[in-house]
Amino acid sequence: MMNKPNQTPPAPATLDGDGCWQLDLRGLAPPQPMVTILRHLEEHAADGRALVVRLERDPVMLYPELAERGWEARPLDGEAGEVRLRLQRA
Repeated sequence: MMNKPNQTPPAPATLDGDGCWQLDLRGLAPPQPMVTILRHLEEHAADGRALVVRLERDPVMLYPELAERGWEARPLDGEAGEVRLRLQRA
């Protein structure tokens, strides 16, 4: 999928000190955050690690996709104006 003009691709996922994957998807236009999350889950599902995502808005279209794939999303405290979710196997 091509990015919109003047839109940078998301930074690669990183591992934090707790062993969770981290993705900061703020600044991406829909549906790019959802596409990036689902791609990450497909590529890294076997490692069993949780994924923490930072978003600008609640990804309501993502939740049914996660459930279908056996994942769940739990809200975390984040910065003001940010939605932060921990995604893990259900």
